[in-house]
Amino acid sequence: MIQAIVGANWGDEGKGKITDVLAQDADYVVRFQGGGNAGHTIKNEYGKFALHLLPSGIFNQKTVSILGNGVAVNAPKLIEEIESIERAGVPHGQILVSDRAMVVMSYHILLDTYEEERLAGRSFGSTKSGIAPCFSDKFAKIGFQVCELYMDEEPLRERVRNVCTIKNALLGGLYNKPLLDEEEIYNELKSYAEMLRPYVAHTSVILNQAAREGKRILLEGQLGTLKDTDHGIYPMVTSSSTLAGYGAVGAGVPVTEIRDVICVVKAYSSAVGAGAFVTEFFGDAAVELRNRGGDGGEYGATTGRPRRVGAFDAVATRYGCMMQGATEVALTVVDVLGYMDEIPICVGYEIDGAVTRDFPNTPVLERAKPVYEMMPGWKCDIRGIRSFDALPQECQNYIRKIEQEIGVRISMVSNGPAREDIIYV
Repeated sequence: MIQAIVGANWGDEGKGKITDVLAQDADYVVRFQGGGNAGHTIKNEYGKFALHLLPSGIFNQKTVSILGNGVAVNAPKLIEEIESIERAGVPHGQILVSDRAMVVMSYHILLDTYEEERLAGRSFGSTKSGIAPCFSDKFAKIGFQVCELYMDEEPLRERVRNVCTIKNALLGGLYNKPLLDEEEIYNELKSYAEMLRPYVAHTSVILNQAAREGKRILLEGQLGTLKDTDHGIYPMVTSSSTLAGYGAVGAGVPVTEIRDVICVVKAYSSAVGAGAFVTEFFGDAAVELRNRGGDGGEYGATTGRPRRVGAFDAVATRYGCMMQGATEVALTVVDVLGYMDEIPICVGYEIDGAVTRDFPNTPVLERAKPVYEMMPGWKCDIRGIRSFDALPQECQNYIRKIEQEIGVRISMVSNGPAREDIIYV
């Protein structure tokens, strides 16, 4: 069976932990989209790790970890990440990289940085990891697939020549920055070829064979529904599809084999980067939740930037679960809210004097104001509890209220950062 583990919101929902938990019984874990521009924080018996490219199944020695064709691969960063977990003594399983994945080039990172500088106060809040320029080149058909790193010299040099002509017009004409050197770019590609050589495989063939044999495959998404290129808060979105349906495309597996979509949902809201965020807290309320949140505070795993935080948004989450096709929900970081006397839940948006329960397009969303219902808090630490019935009644009520609002069964509740901090409902 193939399961997809995806986010319902803006990302940072705790997908890494849920994948790490479920990967203990998985044969394959596949990253199917995105790149090193976001991280999954995982805490287990080996320590605390922030993974950016490696799938979160890497901690199970029996699991094959795959970077699918839908991923933008930064080769030096991938090797650095592999070496870091090896230094920590993690006995990881096999690692494979799709021969059809896209390669992040040094000039992608430069262009990402230059564009954010140019936009200044109107920037997208990019992590400057080169992901948007890489995927732009993919669809402009001037990017490099991993398999092309092993082309014969002359056709590869011709590709490099064409890319340098295009990029240098942009670098010189728009950004007034140094131009690319063809020989340096060619040598960069050849160095990446050597870095990735031990890992490159025709992964879609491997995964299709595994599916036919009844192996258990997990598809691990990056970010969440509201950062999806098509269905998110465009243009303040990521540069690839974050939806479970894209998992079939980004991993190269039959869409009919994805039988279970686990949508990971945070018990409050958080977001990194710009864009509409209806339930955002400000001032002392934001500072307190940010400092208490996550595992050591709500700060980006990739950049360390403070995340924006706010109340649980049932309108956004219901929409997120709908677009993902959620069959079940994993609710995370419930333990964080134990300090609050009352906990707000956004159950609707007031837009131009009318209240709606439907998540609107971005220009309309910018005018939305939250409609809250208040729930009594439980005012205690719930870490260490392993049974739903053992949770304080107020906590149970809060979880059931969320389940009622989003219309999807909550099957798991995470009440702490460690792998064992899971309640099966």
